[in-house]
Amino acid sequence: MINKLWERILLNEGETFTQKTGKPFSYDVSGNSIKLTTTNQIVAKSQFEKALEYVPLQKTTVIQHLRAPSYLYAILMDPRIKQKDY
Repeated sequence: MINKLWERILLNEGETFTQKTGKPFSYDVSGNSIKLTTTNQIVAKSQFEKALEYVPLQKTTVIQHLRAPSYLYAILMDPRIKQKDY
């Protein structure tokens, strides 16, 4: 499933996403990671793959052990990314 979702992440590069708090952000893709535009954080594809074990997400609590959990939540739970997969 990660490859299908990663393709969607690639297709939505530069688009605006919204964190649960309402803060907008976007990202740039570089290889197998994304660079967040509102912070200096880089999130690897492997972090998304690990977060998939917990979808659908109700809140960020269950993925707090991963890098940038609020951004992972915002991207993975966005309708453009999840579509009808979970």
